[in-house]
Amino acid sequence: MLGALGTLLCFAVTPVFARRAALLLGSLAANFWRLAVATLLLGLWAHLAGRGAGGAAFPWFFFGGIVGFGFGGVAMFQSLPRLGSNVSTLIVQCGSAVVAAVVEWLWLGTALTPTQLACVAVTLAGIILGLLPQSLPRVAPEDWAAGLGWALLSAAGQGVGAVISRKAFATATAWHQAMDPGSAAYQRALGGLLFAALVLLTVRGGGRTLASERRRAWPWVLGNALTGPVLGVTCFQWALRTTPAGIVQPIVAASPLLTIPFAARLEGSRPCLSYYVGAVLAVVGVSGLLIWH
Repeated sequence: MLGALGTLLCFAVTPVFARRAALLLGSLAANFWRLAVATLLLGLWAHLAGRGAGGAAFPWFFFGGIVGFGFGGVAMFQSLPRLGSNVSTLIVQCGSAVVAAVVEWLWLGTALTPTQLACVAVTLAGIILGLLPQSLPRVAPEDWAAGLGWALLSAAGQGVGAVISRKAFATATAWHQAMDPGSAAYQRALGGLLFAALVLLTVRGGGRTLASERRRAWPWVLGNALTGPVLGVTCFQWALRTTPAGIVQPIVAASPLLTIPFAARLEGSRPCLSYYVGAVLAVVGVSGLLIWH
């Protein structure tokens, strides 16, 4: 469960970095470059100290990267500029928690206990209460509809991608092959990078940005890559190796509450009373999941 907590902390800051990078480079380019940087860094670890791109579970990790990193990431980056980091992350994280629990139950037969389901419900209720009242974006109706649609698609991609990782770890175990979290994250990143590259080339042909904007964007891209695909997803795979996705995803879903201090500094948002009430509920729910996992 330390992996889930590590993911929680990393994913709390990555939406702010992601939104700044997307505003400077464009959504598709920002997503591609964060995955390119992450794949390079994770690849160094995987090929020098891990399993590299080998193993019986590689097809599953690669496919999970296409679904979660690739499809889910592209959709997330389309939502961020429209809805802002708080609301986009709220919808994606809470939605992916529900999707992961349902898909894992239907596909892998992993069902949560009534106590665990109650803790999940308390956690998600706290997140919604803490973020939604003070995070509604002031955007045009068409941007709201498009942002919501992309966020829901991202939630579906990331939730299903998490379950595919569970299947990948089960495959590795069945073949008596050890898979470290860093190598798992690298193999997923390869699939995500391929998807992001194809989308970027197909939709925008590479896109154009001013040199000054590119220079300003790189710190945000690097921060997004480190806290998201590198450290965050490595911790995420660490957690999924031993814990059901239906438990890990709700814990990770609490990351928007920790995003508030960063967003308040960079985006001008301010927490209100409901934020603190929701945060308390989320802490109670997460604590319950840590106790009864």
